[in-house]
Amino acid sequence: MKSSLVLTTLAGSIFAAVPALASPECTTEAKDKWLTEDAMKAKATELGYKTEVFKIEGNCYEIYGYNKDGKQVEVYFNPVSGDVVEEEIEEKKDEKK
Repeated sequence: MKSSLVLTTLAGSIFAAVPALASPECTTEAKDKWLTEDAMKAKATELGYKTEVFKIEGNCYEIYGYNKDGKQVEVYFNPVSGDVVEEEIEEKKDEKK
């Protein structure tokens, strides 16, 4: 009985310490106000991104691809304005310190 209480407490502590992985808040506008997927892909290209994967994630458009510097990225866009909301640049193994 005592060991199950310890395990339950330990498991709860571990899950509380792990941050939630979620896409950012990009817009509260209805989807009929969003840029079309083709328009968003064109906007991403204008901004210097090469898109490998394009998808809707929550209330964002999201791409996986490369930025203008050739670095691998994951980018979330506001689907109404086409503005970048968040960009994560993937580090190569040899770039880590």
